[in-house]
Amino acid sequence: MSNFEKSKRNTVKRVPKRGHYDRTTIYEVLDAALIAHVGFVVDAQPFVIPTLFGRDGDNIYLHGATKSRMIQSLEQGVPVCITVTHVDGLVLARSLFHHSANYRSAVIFGTAKLVPEKEKEAALKVISDHLIPGRWDEARLPNALELKATSILKLTIESASAKIRTGGPKDEPEDYDLPVWAGVVPFIRQLGDAIVDEDAKADLPVPESVLKMMQSV
Repeated sequence: MSNFEKSKRNTVKRVPKRGHYDRTTIYEVLDAALIAHVGFVVDAQPFVIPTLFGRDGDNIYLHGATKSRMIQSLEQGVPVCITVTHVDGLVLARSLFHHSANYRSAVIFGTAKLVPEKEKEAALKVISDHLIPGRWDEARLPNALELKATSILKLTIESASAKIRTGGPKDEPEDYDLPVWAGVVPFIRQLGDAIVDEDAKADLPVPESVLKMMQSV
């Protein structure tokens, strides 16, 4: 995969050595995330909305109620900034100033447009497969009324960057002699056992899509 061109908009300025501009790294960060924060401005008021999403190539799909503020604003063609972040650990230094976190983040820029009716189901499948691959084939598909109440936005990524921190604390040379513990407290993603719906009318086994998701973490 090629790199996104560095520009004033996407260049990492703070600790630039942590910046990444290749699609492989950026898309790995995106694809590992469940929630994206969608930023846009309406009448000089900034909004940042957390939402589920899916990616297909250079396109990100967002969905929501047809009359939601995010959908109605973004379909007008306003600039959009999407971010995702993973916290991989707390980095505890000898000084409070040098405490940090290990993380992976991605910042995406583009302009969204409405997905036409005939492409809605395919776009929704992208979002569904991003969350739980295979679930689309196990559940009832959206009916005409549900599709009408839902709008899908497609944002083609124009510019992007990722920023990643790994490793231990970086203290001042004189602080290494201090009797203060330093190190990393890792964050590990873990899924619990699947809980059946208490209103279920039949005793059904946990579906394959859920089992595979639990085994992959």
